[in-house]
Amino acid sequence: MKHSIEEVRLKNGARGLLIDAPGSPVLNIRVIFRAGNKFTKSQDIYEVAHLMEHMAFGRNAKFRDEQAYEAEFTKNGAYHNAWTSDCFIAYEAECADFEWERILDLQELAVAQPRFNEEELASEKGNVRSELTGYQNDYSRLIWPKLQQALGEEVLTYGERLKTINNIELKDVRDHYRRTHTANNMQFIITGNLRGRKHKITSMLENWDLKPGEKFELPMSAYKASAPVLIRRKDASNMSFGFSFVIQRALTPAEQYAMGCLNHILNGTMSSKIFGTARKKGIVYGMGSQTESDKWSSTWDFDGEVNAENAQDLFDLIAIELGKVINGDISEADIAAAKAYALGHHQMLAQTADQISAYYLRDYVTTGTFQPMADAPKMIEAIDKSTIVQLARIFMQSGVSGLAAVGNMNKAVLDELWGRILDTV
Repeated sequence: MKHSIEEVRLKNGARGLLIDAPGSPVLNIRVIFRAGNKFTKSQDIYEVAHLMEHMAFGRNAKFRDEQAYEAEFTKNGAYHNAWTSDCFIAYEAECADFEWERILDLQELAVAQPRFNEEELASEKGNVRSELTGYQNDYSRLIWPKLQQALGEEVLTYGERLKTINNIELKDVRDHYRRTHTANNMQFIITGNLRGRKHKITSMLENWDLKPGEKFELPMSAYKASAPVLIRRKDASNMSFGFSFVIQRALTPAEQYAMGCLNHILNGTMSSKIFGTARKKGIVYGMGSQTESDKWSSTWDFDGEVNAENAQDLFDLIAIELGKVINGDISEADIAAAKAYALGHHQMLAQTADQISAYYLRDYVTTGTFQPMADAPKMIEAIDKSTIVQLARIFMQSGVSGLAAVGNMNKAVLDELWGRILDTV
């Protein structure tokens, strides 16, 4: 879907992207605040950001409760949701083009005019407990907070987060909202048929009932190398694992595409070097890798599940293939195939307003910058072996890495497996 982008700075201090996609039958709205778990006043009330996000769609200046608000919001098929991460709280909505003004007004009620109360706090404490308890049964989720802690990030595990819920009072929710939900701390991305509507949209956003405030800076973690971390579960029939290499700088958009191609070569398909080979040999059912980047740091992450009897073979394979990469043993044919895949995948990312918004979201909210989608084909075409090899070396030789796993095994087994990976550096 063809589109054009304009960054706007509102009179009230908010800033965002207006993405005009002519002919789009829907309007997609994303409103984001730097207000996630890392911005709570104390780890004793760590879950306050998450609880506040749950309560935002409850009572507000016009509707008595969540059910009344939801009924009005969705009556013509519109959708809304919200999520909380380490750094962000985001509110998302999508609606038919004909009712965009009504939905933007309703979004303002949740974002700018909530009426937090004790009854909803009690209900959402129960809902959040259920949510986090469920996550504790998902081994793939348990790995990453534990690994983040080991690498130096100030986050809590799901079990630790559960223990903070009882500490949270209504005044904490209101205080977190007051500090973080300010006009200066707000970013937005609105995508749809905006021709002739931009002035109306900016006027509506400028009139949202948000006070001035601080534009929070994203926290910078003091990363460190970590020994392997084992989360022992007696009922675990296999080993769920994740490991990361960390560098303390952002990746450029071009570098992100280059690492995307490398991840595709290693784990992208049934013919990939690690996952594809392991699957063909019956070693592992599923594993993958990805690269994440924000303003201060970037991680190269691998994850998967493997039966105990196959773990050594899998980690040997991973070590061999990573060793080949940093030694420059990558074929031009594999790189060409990965670039072709990246180009096709990129073209499929712009079919809807939601996909377009999602494409710009991560870089814009973390760095305040954006790279037009139209620039991607040139960056993909420019990817070469030397760039891929150099980036892999930078990650693997950074000196900051770690492994976490869930399983019923001895810690010595995990240490030995991780040693096979580190021996490739």
